[in-house]
Amino acid sequence: MDLPLVALAGNPNAGKTSIYNLLTGASLKVGNYAGVTVERHAGVLKLPESGNVEVVDIPGTYSLSARSPEEQIASRNILGLPPVAKPDLVVIVVDSTQLLRNLYLALQILETGVTAIVALTMVDLLEGSGRRVDCKALAKVLGVQVVPISGVAGTGARELSRAIDRTLGTEQPQRIQLWKTSPKVAEDLRAVERALPDSWKTELERRNLALAAWALLSIDEEDELLDIPAQLRAVVTDRRDNAASAGYDIETEIIRSRYDWIDEHCGPLVVELEAPKANLTSRLDSLLLHPVLGFALFLLTMGLVFQSLFSWADPAIGLVESGFGWLSELVILYMPEGLIRDFITEGLIAGVGGVVVFLPQILILFFFIGLMEDSGYMARIAFLMDRIMKAVGLHGRAFVPMLSGFACAVPAILATRTMERRRDRMITMMAVPLMSCSARLPVYTLLIAALYDSEAKVFGFLPLPALMMVGMYLFSTVMALVAAALLGRTLFRGPQVPLILELPPYRIPQWRGVVRMMINRSGVFLREAGGMILICTIGLWLLLTFPKGAPAGSDFDAQRTVAETELSGTELETRMTLIANEEEGAIFRNSYGARLGKSIEPVIEPLGFDWKIGIGLIGAFAAREVFVSTMGIVYGVSADVDEESPTLRQKLRNERWPDGKRVYTPLVGLSLMIFFALACQCMSTLAAVYRETRALRWPAFMFVYMTGLAWVFSFLVYQGGVLLGFA
Repeated sequence: MDLPLVALAGNPNAGKTSIYNLLTGASLKVGNYAGVTVERHAGVLKLPESGNVEVVDIPGTYSLSARSPEEQIASRNILGLPPVAKPDLVVIVVDSTQLLRNLYLALQILETGVTAIVALTMVDLLEGSGRRVDCKALAKVLGVQVVPISGVAGTGARELSRAIDRTLGTEQPQRIQLWKTSPKVAEDLRAVERALPDSWKTELERRNLALAAWALLSIDEEDELLDIPAQLRAVVTDRRDNAASAGYDIETEIIRSRYDWIDEHCGPLVVELEAPKANLTSRLDSLLLHPVLGFALFLLTMGLVFQSLFSWADPAIGLVESGFGWLSELVILYMPEGLIRDFITEGLIAGVGGVVVFLPQILILFFFIGLMEDSGYMARIAFLMDRIMKAVGLHGRAFVPMLSGFACAVPAILATRTMERRRDRMITMMAVPLMSCSARLPVYTLLIAALYDSEAKVFGFLPLPALMMVGMYLFSTVMALVAAALLGRTLFRGPQVPLILELPPYRIPQWRGVVRMMINRSGVFLREAGGMILICTIGLWLLLTFPKGAPAGSDFDAQRTVAETELSGTELETRMTLIANEEEGAIFRNSYGARLGKSIEPVIEPLGFDWKIGIGLIGAFAAREVFVSTMGIVYGVSADVDEESPTLRQKLRNERWPDGKRVYTPLVGLSLMIFFALACQCMSTLAAVYRETRALRWPAFMFVYMTGLAWVFSFLVYQGGVLLGFA
């Protein structure tokens, strides 16, 4: 039996999530709305009279007018359009500090005739600014109960629950049309009403007219709406064209009529107190939105976030890696040597560890996002960065995910959920992996240290290695922005909707809500992206492990016998370690992964790469930094080698082609760094994209376009360098 459905609706930043948390407690269930990647939050509220009811937190929207699939979700869930069930009750969350603006959505909802309650939030903040709302008068004007509530202080939640309990199952009196419009627009509404699908209509005439108004304000040639009947779209288009020919604008007239009614009937209900207090929000905005100081403080804040993802997460990441390393050692200690033990330690434990290792960065990133969202600062960041991001077809909310990509693409992709429109999320997701993440740093460090003179200067004073490192980061940033601009004008072509946001009042973050969001985001990642990462890790382990055994002609047992005969003490121990490393490298070079590396050599040779680099590229698909340890195995140094190893650096310098030419030259190093900067050498990123898009075609597209881009640029760099005599 289905539970009664209570929908929470309201503007973004109106306090809807706080009310949801107060009502449902820990009974959160997170899923996705059918067909799109917008989260659906549902929970259970226990009421004395009505029993258990389902509470759904609908995505925030400024009106029922919808120009995108995300906005359509909100309108469909409020209006109860097929196949979505009509809610038994809508709790309209209204920010009292932005009363008149928030009442526009409330008015639209009330027009539909749905049973409703108004939850008036942030009343404490309004009183702190020297004003209050006459709730009784507002309830009389709107014809519904108005319950004042503070999500931060937690007051009013019990009163709201009681109001929901009393209102569920009762018939509210049919409200007449609250606002009036011109006869011309009234005729347009009637014409569209007649074109509505029968499945949308009810016996309530006011609701049908509300749906007609929704269609007139939502449907046009640039919308992204789904499942709109062709006849309805044709009638709306015809009415819009006729209005344009007659010299009036339907949208303007309807919106103006509603706001005129709100200003007349609800404006006087905001009462000034006797002793108004200073407005903290205005004082802070004068600083944080200042064109110079505000931008400097913003950069300082982003630097703090960036530093936390780069450095502060390191101890936790190291702890995770040490924990899984200890677990592997425990298995090695108590299990006999063999294939099963190798699978558990190198496949299963390493795979789970490869998933869990992302948690510190994900938790830290969403901790800061939660703080900035709850405090009201995130809206200011979007406002500050909107002008810059607009140049590449995005808006200000894309900046935080793009910046986070410098640390790790996985949490950055998850952070795109703060963006409302699917088009903006998709463009950002496709461009974020081009930002040089921290996993690329070991590769850059190894190649720059091994192949470039540490004493070399540019212009006589700029150290070449440092300049190379800075150059790689600048290159990746420019490429990410260019890719975003091109994707927005091609694959994800669509109207660049201006950033519309409300600057909410500053408030103290709800720590419980922030922590809950961190845990929720981490749980979603572990459940969905983690499974794919684990499967890919095990698959890669199989590819680089089989067939077992060294190739024919490699008698490492004989070498050990000779060493034991001729050496002793430290010399014997050193020699045995070298033989073991060489044997591990020989076995590795005989694996299916190595054979695949040899088979792709004709494809990568024009980039200056040999088959051994090909093995490194395949191994790096687990994670880019794995390239270093893979090269350590290939060259018989050690699997535990890092980018600081002088032995590995020397091995790279000494590597030769069959004709005696050096494999690793400065030009090859630059070509390889360019390839790593652009290629999608990260299965975790692909898994995160799959989790967000729910479709294999998008991670597949990302892999193909980034790898193709990497090949083209590496080819141009290497072959161009050869033509210029830099080989």
